[in-house]
Amino acid sequence: MSSRQVPLRPILLVEDNPMDLDLTLRAFSKRNFSNEIIVARDGEEALAWLPRWAAGEPMPAVVLLDINLPRASGLEVLKAFREHPQARHVPVVVLTSSRDDRDLKAAYDLGVNSYIEKPVSFNKFIEVAGHIELYWCVFNERPY
Repeated sequence: MSSRQVPLRPILLVEDNPMDLDLTLRAFSKRNFSNEIIVARDGEEALAWLPRWAAGEPMPAVVLLDINLPRASGLEVLKAFREHPQARHVPVVVLTSSRDDRDLKAAYDLGVNSYIEKPVSFNKFIEVAGHIELYWCVFNERPY
């Protein structure tokens, strides 16, 4: 890890399912997560961040993206992020209940950084949240 001081960047959580959203937020809260978590509840809300980032709002440390979203699918969001000059280097982790091999392949074809199936148990979800926090928010070096 570099010695330069980098301000804490927010996490963008893109999740439409209220139960999964609550589970994810509780898991990060249980870990005393330091980064602010910003929620987009559908694909269009996620896409609405692109002009905001272009205007200078802080880029997220990582985007946690569900695939099955209303108004714009997670794959559409991922494609738009990868085509956008400000968002193309932001790490995107698909966090989804989809075990469909086509979704997995499509996500990697579009440049996802990681694909994680949502854990069923809360304790396992806390463990996954810890791994995400350590890797993407602490150890990972970002070009922005």
